[in-house]
Amino acid sequence: MIIKVLNAVLIIFTVFMGLKQGLAMIGQKPEMITMFSRWHFSKTAIIINGVVTVLSALMILFPRTFLLGNFLMAASILMIICFSLYGRDLKGAAIEVPFFLLNLVIIYLQHPLAK
Repeated sequence: MIIKVLNAVLIIFTVFMGLKQGLAMIGQKPEMITMFSRWHFSKTAIIINGVVTVLSALMILFPRTFLLGNFLMAASILMIICFSLYGRDLKGAAIEVPFFLLNLVIIYLQHPLAK
């Protein structure tokens, strides 16, 4: 029971962060443009990445799309980690690692409402 409650809290946090970051990308926030323009992302690519992030966050909420949503979000985070490491930005990569691991922990614990 405690594990399910903890997992639900982790899921809510993950969804909140995913929506926050995704909407920041869609809204073309300056910090997002700065980060992604280092990797030569166009504004359209940033918006598409934001839409994928928002959709994956919403998919995590539902048991049927839970796994796919987590995989999409983990893939997005892993992409950012890889680009950060490619650009020798260890601090940027290190910031993303806990969020990547959080998705893996949530996948391991499974959806709290699943049978």
